[in-house]
Amino acid sequence: MEINSKKGFFFKQYEAPFQSPFDKLFDVFKELITHTSGDFDEAIDWLRQLDVEYKLTDAKYTIDDFIEDLKKKGYIREELKDDGTSGTGITAKTERAIRKAALDQIFGNLKRSGTGNHKTKYSGTGDEQTGEFREYHFGDGLESISLTESLRNAQINNGVDEFRLTENDLVVEESKFKAQMSTVLMIDISHSMILYGEDRITPAKKVAMALAELITTRYPKDTIDILVFGNDAWTIAIKDLPYLKVGPYHTNTVAGLQLAMDILRRKRNTNKQIFMITDGKPSCVREKDGTYYMNSNGLDEYIVEQCYNQAAQARKLHIPITTFMIANDPYLQRFVNHFTEANQGKAFYTGLKGLGEMIFEDYETNRKKKIK
Repeated sequence: MEINSKKGFFFKQYEAPFQSPFDKLFDVFKELITHTSGDFDEAIDWLRQLDVEYKLTDAKYTIDDFIEDLKKKGYIREELKDDGTSGTGITAKTERAIRKAALDQIFGNLKRSGTGNHKTKYSGTGDEQTGEFREYHFGDGLESISLTESLRNAQINNGVDEFRLTENDLVVEESKFKAQMSTVLMIDISHSMILYGEDRITPAKKVAMALAELITTRYPKDTIDILVFGNDAWTIAIKDLPYLKVGPYHTNTVAGLQLAMDILRRKRNTNKQIFMITDGKPSCVREKDGTYYMNSNGLDEYIVEQCYNQAAQARKLHIPITTFMIANDPYLQRFVNHFTEANQGKAFYTGLKGLGEMIFEDYETNRKKKIK
């Protein structure tokens, strides 16, 4: 299924080999529950409409049967709503299934390497063997000694009849560092992310869920923090991503960058980076007295200058910022260009479709620093 925010849902009927009726509906349900920000009732309403149009079920297995299976399998539960009435909500099991689905959808067509961390170009005392050898030096760990090569040297140097292994025979296999990375992902939740009939927040959520699932499962030594920014900025938990909504907010990019840098200052990893998904238009800053200065008309020089200052501050802290700009207004692109220049980071001007692949590529390649 594809979602076109201007016109609604476009559904492409697809029958996976040997897919059970539950699995077929569950694939659609995961997409819908992401689009509805975790609203189960709305997602089921959409599912019933799609069923009428595309005949997803039959008399043997209905939408009501599907809901009952969701309960039995632990994907939904009864809960109290904010107004005190009872309702149905999704469980942590569903949240994980949604993140995995996002990972498969966005990154599934890309080549994956083995488990572990990110390779760097530096040799030394690391945990990935390079296939290159050198003589043993005092202080090298025993675990770094290549037993096969050392025994071969002993046979060559001392003969087989009087076999003995000396320090001169020992060989150490070089290894590479695997860089640990601390990432902060910033997501713009200002009202402009859903203006003009274009849903930019749902793809941003999918990318965030996929990136979180990628890092936590494939790079467990890495860290990822996710924050959202509107009038202010605050962190959210990975489990809360499916429920993320756009608010009636302006865009306080400065607050988001300040919070991101505060988070990364506390990380012990050498390698740190910020990813920012935005439509590129900062329109708000918070003053020292707690009031807000807001201006949605064009690019306000006062606000923009503070954004550039934050970009330069991140550069001093050796924190690159990669901006994924999902709007094509020329004047916004000029702002992002100047912002990126101040930080010496990267900028991608992208539509929503290729957003995930671009973030994935940058995450995979942006680790070339030696751990100290």
